[in-house]
Amino acid sequence: MTTLLDSLRRSTTVVADTGDFESMRALKPTDATTNPSLILKAVQQDAYRPLLEQVARDHGSLSLEARTDRLLVKFGRAILDIVPGRVSTEVDARLSFDTRATVERARSLIALYRIAGIDRERVLIKIAATWEGIQAARILEAEDIRCNMTLIFSLGQAAACADVGAQLISPFVGRIYDWHKKAAGSQWDEQTHGGAQDPGVQSVTRIYQYYKQHGFTTEVMGASFRNAGQILALAGCDLLTISPDLLTQLDSVQGTVEPRLRAGGAYPVQARIGVDEISFRSQLNEDAMATEKLAEGIRAFVADARKLDTLLQDRA
Repeated sequence: MTTLLDSLRRSTTVVADTGDFESMRALKPTDATTNPSLILKAVQQDAYRPLLEQVARDHGSLSLEARTDRLLVKFGRAILDIVPGRVSTEVDARLSFDTRATVERARSLIALYRIAGIDRERVLIKIAATWEGIQAARILEAEDIRCNMTLIFSLGQAAACADVGAQLISPFVGRIYDWHKKAAGSQWDEQTHGGAQDPGVQSVTRIYQYYKQHGFTTEVMGASFRNAGQILALAGCDLLTISPDLLTQLDSVQGTVEPRLRAGGAYPVQARIGVDEISFRSQLNEDAMATEKLAEGIRAFVADARKLDTLLQDRA
């Protein structure tokens, strides 16, 4: 019998959203994504604390920034020993509004991966989809440094990312769902807003259809899921990055998954969206959910990056 996870793999590339090596070995994803929160969570566990200790011991004389990058690459290198595809490594979220610094940090990460024996084709540099981050991706993609644009909450962000040739985007299903549920309050009806009617699912669906309709090659990777229903409603999406808990849940249920998204599907016509700076900022400003969730996401990643700094400093 086929599990839902095995069936999903037939139409979508399954990606593990974790820093936990053991869960990757068990669940066998193609790619893996990390972020400051996941790395912070991992290094506080006994199984992964030695990685932190080793970086502190071997590179204690380097700057805090350099030590952090070495820790991220150490995790990424270990992950690539497990998954056959790519790993996403995130640029410090504190650089989300600094194009030049983002480019320099991305180049540094790729250089460290090269020293570790990892080809750049196996690494995606993860960058917040601010205007400045998207312009950094334009520069990096021209240098064959592939980018995963994260914290995507709007079609305007997605359109701008495709315009610069970003390799991949990560629209956040669960966080969009969270915002709409909170905004609706007591009026929220879970049954009415489930499956294809989930606002996060609808956002990713619109982006996917927009890309396919206009011939963009940027990959769409749905992220930040709250339940298995959201995942199944996006079967057929280019990639889906899923937490170990939800991967395990899908792997424990027998059944088949029918693709909901297809590259050659007949979709509603969507006009091309303006991608100049004024259009981008205006569209984002008009979207309260996207504006709030983008800022909130950056703040959360910054907070966890600072906590990771503290852990490294305490071992100096």
